[in-house]
Amino acid sequence: MADPISGDLFASDDFGDDDAPVAAAAEPGARRRHTPLAVRMRPRTLEEILGQQHLLEHGSPLRVLAEGSRGPAGASSVILYGPPGTGKTTLAHVLARGASRKFVELSAIRAGVKDVRQVMDRALEDRDLRGQTTVLFLDEIHRFNKAQQDALLPGVENGWVILVAATTENPSFSIIAPLLSRSLMLTLRSLTSEDLSGLITRALEDTRGLDSAFELEDAARDHILRMAGGDARRVLTTLEAAAAVAAGKAADGQASDHPEPAGKTADDHAAEGQATHGSTEQTRPDTPAAPVTITAKDAEQAMDFAVQRYDRDGDQHYDIVSAFIKSLRGSDPDAALHYLARMIVAGEDPRFIARRLVIAAGEEVGMADPTALQTAMAAADAVALIGMPEARILLGQATVHIATAPKSNASYKALDAAIADVRNGKSGLVPPHLRDAHYSGAHRMGHGKGYVYAHDQPHHVATQQYPPDELIGVDYYKPTGNGAERAVAERLEKLRSIIRGS
Repeated sequence: MADPISGDLFASDDFGDDDAPVAAAAEPGARRRHTPLAVRMRPRTLEEILGQQHLLEHGSPLRVLAEGSRGPAGASSVILYGPPGTGKTTLAHVLARGASRKFVELSAIRAGVKDVRQVMDRALEDRDLRGQTTVLFLDEIHRFNKAQQDALLPGVENGWVILVAATTENPSFSIIAPLLSRSLMLTLRSLTSEDLSGLITRALEDTRGLDSAFELEDAARDHILRMAGGDARRVLTTLEAAAAVAAGKAADGQASDHPEPAGKTADDHAAEGQATHGSTEQTRPDTPAAPVTITAKDAEQAMDFAVQRYDRDGDQHYDIVSAFIKSLRGSDPDAALHYLARMIVAGEDPRFIARRLVIAAGEEVGMADPTALQTAMAAADAVALIGMPEARILLGQATVHIATAPKSNASYKALDAAIADVRNGKSGLVPPHLRDAHYSGAHRMGHGKGYVYAHDQPHHVATQQYPPDELIGVDYYKPTGNGAERAVAERLEKLRSIIRGS
């Protein structure tokens, strides 16, 4: 059995080398037909890569790694960070073909500390005895725990290996600091529609792809681009599925154009089979000679639901929630509803969404519209009472209410300021007249003496000291002039005047 963690693991790619051997027993082209289009179309050189040009300029770390060091500065370990389908694994395959180095691949899903140490030992031996540099490609590195990532440090730090790691999770949170400091973090950008459209064109025309056997309607192209969510792999997978749908329909059409002659027997079929036996090229009923047109309907059959990039524990979760809250704060109900829809479609826990709405009602709206909190709480209760999908109606209502309500964060800022003073030691003693006087002996200590009962005073407001001595005259709450808080500001000015006797 071949060693699973040594050697050039990418050299077996039959679609990268035109002269790659094919087993004699295999039907010609069989492996090509059964290999996914996304694999067949994987670029072989840096020049074939679409997008990510900011990482592929001359002299860039990836260029140096692919073409070999040219000068005193050697190749650096890199961490490729980006969403799915942006080319992280593709770049690794290209780097594998670039320089005459030993390429080793590990998957963080299957490999453990023992596998990492085995690679490091062999890499050190290859460097010292054979003068050979090992490039280690580690996919899904964010799945490695701290101990597994620690095992990479000696090899990366001492140059036994050049690490090329790929991750869809933010490295700042998923990769240990020592490994980050010893590597370059390269961020892959989402592919543009132009990049993905060029990829579709290449796949339609390239001999490794569909080899001009299909034509694509503009509407079908637009549908594939829209539904794939910027994922190049998904674009090719959908294109391949749509081509299969179109080819199947074309084959059915040919069969209906040439119906089976009446009265044909099994012996007739056997005779035809003997007549064609030994032919090197047989007509395939599912491969029409003329290009088959892939229509928008074919593409819709291949994928009728847009891909959502969303991970409850990943960047997309936090980014979309952040955009949702900021849209609420910015009074843009349309954007807020968009992000709400993305969370709902992606299957986010509706209780989480409801909690965020309750917080936003207090933090962003506050006293400018106290009813926003009531609406948010009602939506949260509805989520618990009736569940989804009906609860989405109440979540939408709360979203619109909060987004369109006048905004004020004065009440929560006031509390934060008070908390900051308490933590800084600005507490002081409770004034004696406010202390508890309901127990025996309290009056002998002066507790409650001089307290003025507010309801006995005009307007039910008494002139007396409430804060500790250190905080007399401190105004934490500073209402805005927005919405209902405008009236609160006017009333508060009168209240403070009476209470403080000013």
